[in-house]
Amino acid sequence: MTDSLQPAAEPIPHSVWSNPWHNLAFGFGSGTLPKAPGTWGSLVALAFVPLWQMLPGWGYGALIVASMLFGIWLCGKVAQDLGMHDHEGIVWDEFAGIWITFWLVPAGWYWLLLGFVVFRLLDILKPWPISWVDRQVHGGLGIMLDDILAGFAACGVMHIAVRLLG
Repeated sequence: MTDSLQPAAEPIPHSVWSNPWHNLAFGFGSGTLPKAPGTWGSLVALAFVPLWQMLPGWGYGALIVASMLFGIWLCGKVAQDLGMHDHEGIVWDEFAGIWITFWLVPAGWYWLLLGFVVFRLLDILKPWPISWVDRQVHGGLGIMLDDILAGFAACGVMHIAVRLLG
């Protein structure tokens, strides 16, 4: 999903407030904000990270796998319901991506800030192969996969930063 600083070009469906699947896909409403919905969705998802970091590594990993698999179904379903591929307000993919970013990363506000910036840059700039996946893969998997890859790349950057700075 492309995030920009332009106002949302796509109308926000009213179902975001009445359909629980749509509400989840739109990040509890964060994807309805008029500018940079992916960034707002990432910020809402970031609030969960300190909770996930209290889990054992395998538990956090299981949560990531579950959020990815659920997200493929959820984003595909909501996109189909809305009749469009990857509405810019669908931000569950950012939720999964930001959660991946912090897997096995130490707790601390400075790591949260750095990881948020690294993930958002990778998600917005979409370096190869993320850009290729974004253009070539469709459906729920396509909506999710570019953010999953950005999350794993950001996680790698974070682990390097922890070794160098931590």
